[in-house]
Amino acid sequence: MRVAPPSTATMPTEQDCVALAEIELCGELIIAASAADGERLSADRIDEVLRVATTGADRAGRGC
Repeated sequence: MRVAPPSTATMPTEQDCVALAEIELCGELIIAASAADGERLSADRIDEVLRVATTGADRAGRGC
C-alpha cells in the first residue's frame, strides 16, 4: 500500500466521499440491527436508518 506524504496529500475525490458515505450507512445499519428486538429490521426501519426519505438538499451540507 502506497501512502502519500503529508505534504503531497490531496483533497478527497467524489469516489472517496461516496465510499465514506456507504461505510457510514453500513455502520448505522449494523448499529440499528444490533439494537433491534427481533431477528430482522423492518423495511420501514431500514428506510429510516438509511434516510431514504431525506432529500438531496438535506444531505448537501454533510460534505465528505
